[in-house]
Amino acid sequence: MSNTPSLTPTVTTHEETICALATAPGGALGIIRVSGPYAFSAVSAISTVRCNEMAANTIHYGHIVEHVAVAQQHAAIIDEALVTIFRAPHSYTGEDSVEISCHGSRYILNKVLELLVQNGCRMAQPGEYTLRAYLNGKMDLSQAEAVADLIASSNKATHQLAISQLRGGISTRLSRLREQLLKLTSLLELELDFSDHEDLEFADRSELLTLAKTIDSHIAHLAQTFEIGNAIKNGIPVAIVGAPNVGKSTLLNALLGEERAIVSDIQGTTRDAIEDTIQLCGITFRFIDTAGIRHTDDQIENLGIERSMAAAQRAQIILMMTEPDVPYPDIPIRDDQTVIRIENKTETFQAKFGVGLDQLRQQLIEAAPKITENDVIVTSARHYDALLRAHDSIGRVIDGLQIQLSGDLLSEDLRQALDTLAEITGGQITPNEVLGNIFKHFCVGK
Repeated sequence: MSNTPSLTPTVTTHEETICALATAPGGALGIIRVSGPYAFSAVSAISTVRCNEMAANTIHYGHIVEHVAVAQQHAAIIDEALVTIFRAPHSYTGEDSVEISCHGSRYILNKVLELLVQNGCRMAQPGEYTLRAYLNGKMDLSQAEAVADLIASSNKATHQLAISQLRGGISTRLSRLREQLLKLTSLLELELDFSDHEDLEFADRSELLTLAKTIDSHIAHLAQTFEIGNAIKNGIPVAIVGAPNVGKSTLLNALLGEERAIVSDIQGTTRDAIEDTIQLCGITFRFIDTAGIRHTDDQIENLGIERSMAAAQRAQIILMMTEPDVPYPDIPIRDDQTVIRIENKTETFQAKFGVGLDQLRQQLIEAAPKITENDVIVTSARHYDALLRAHDSIGRVIDGLQIQLSGDLLSEDLRQALDTLAEITGGQITPNEVLGNIFKHFCVGK
């Protein structure tokens, strides 16, 4: 399956029936997906399987055929096939759908697609099947994005995050937050509607403030998980820092299992950060080999040292490396960073000969963020941005409650928070350009 970023799916009326290859070309078998109001009639027109007569969720053996000139009174067989029937709304897209499984020959697959187009289908755009699933209420927008993450998952951790989101982990959490926001909004609007009734008692504003702070805390916590999610998705950043010639580049090469960095006895050989990734126990680590940190008058080397310091600040894990009689570098360390100290060229650790590497790998695994099946981790920059905006809106509500601001002004900020959270799941009308941006990197056939 190949990405085609130049094609961007747009919202359609779904009166069209679409078709596409759903498997990577070149395999022994290929699956072609057909979805839309005329899916059954289109497939029936090119096969010996009468789809309209078949029960839902059943598989049928038949032939794909090409009707030649009427005078010849026969049809040429293209291939044997298994035809799977899905009836609306119980399909991936929520529409009548058919999957044709045939041999993986490029000629056969292209011929089947050609015949389908001749019989009323059009080729699907990237992500259009999942777009239709979203528009037909089969999944919300965050779950639709999880489909792309699941396809792109390259290790156990990213797969686990995508599965959690696909199962509605973020959706469920946001649904609870929106319920609390709606409760807060309702109490404020009740106060507005009956403010002239002095005999009625309304919610204590201190209680409203406590509720607002609770909501804000949950939103802030969810936003904070983006750093972990981004690290897991793109690789946990690990900076290797130390003085020149303590074995940083040798360590990087040993961990990667290849000569990625130049190793030399000449101080200042590494002038720029070198990055590469490895996987340990299903977790991707992104290693950054940095220039040796020392005092020097070499302007170019100083630029490399500045980049080393910057890389150390960006890293989640720092491998602080030294050797006997060489001090560890003096660099600022954040509270949220894990530092693993390594004394190279000793009996217990020798990067050049692989001594102590297994223990180091285990330390890295233990230092990696731990996620469980029930954890909700934000991995999308779009979700993160929406959460930050919702956090700002709730912050204004909290400030307003503390200074006894009128309920109508508070309600406006609450509505903004509700609308912003709804953007994540698509609970409100989502602009076409937003949908296009989300689905444009999907595979054709998904």
